[in-house]
Amino acid sequence: MISLVAFDLDGTLALSKQPLLDSMGEALADLLHVAHVAVISGGDWPQFEKQIASRLPERANRSKLWLLPTTGTKLYTYKEGQWGRVCADLFSSSDKERILKAFDLSLEKTGFKPEKTWGNRIEDRGSQITFSALGQEAPIQEKEHWDPNFAKRKVIQQDLMQQLPEMSINMGGATSIDVTQKGVDKAYGLKRLSDQSGIALEEMVFIGDAIFPGGNDYPAHQLGLKTVKVKNPDGTLAAIAGIHACLSKRRLRRCLNTAAKTDV
Repeated sequence: MISLVAFDLDGTLALSKQPLLDSMGEALADLLHVAHVAVISGGDWPQFEKQIASRLPERANRSKLWLLPTTGTKLYTYKEGQWGRVCADLFSSSDKERILKAFDLSLEKTGFKPEKTWGNRIEDRGSQITFSALGQEAPIQEKEHWDPNFAKRKVIQQDLMQQLPEMSINMGGATSIDVTQKGVDKAYGLKRLSDQSGIALEEMVFIGDAIFPGGNDYPAHQLGLKTVKVKNPDGTLAAIAGIHACLSKRRLRRCLNTAAKTDV
């Protein structure tokens, strides 16, 4: 029995840093009628509010929606007509300084330093430091062409792992690398979600576009969750439609087994 469907955000529910399309908001509202829904991603709460919370139709049952910014180091729920933070894990000042220095050294060493950027390349999210190669405000087309196969970021990631062995370093979005405390990844966030919601991991399914070694969705697979890898939000819409239909008819296991065999 599946009680909760968890999603990555950028590349899965929406294009990088873009709000949900109306079609995705409606699909999530449909899903919330038959299951709990969670979204876990590297962005901070303001990004979640812009991309998800403000884009859901009125009919969506927000009381069954769990939002986990900064890779699950923060958790927000909806009660009494508003969103509130349940918990958060934050970096110390000394840790932040070490991470920022490591990024500077890594970019110089690897040579992946684009000539043109849009906005800040480093964002301090309290419990996570995020590097966006082209800047936080880069156009989507520029992002999609910079590192479509994660090849550049894998090199940077490996160098950062050597400099920051006590940290977790994962790729996400179109151009991002997220640094969190050691052991803090989407598996960490999903386990916290299980504790807070009372929903067992065995009753969850995870949908994401980066379910591969080194991808920031891969820890969900390593945790043992049922997973569905998608290529883009269109694939996610197809997966949601299938899961919704199967949950309604209580035939989810067969549908998940089929979906897991191919990317959608």
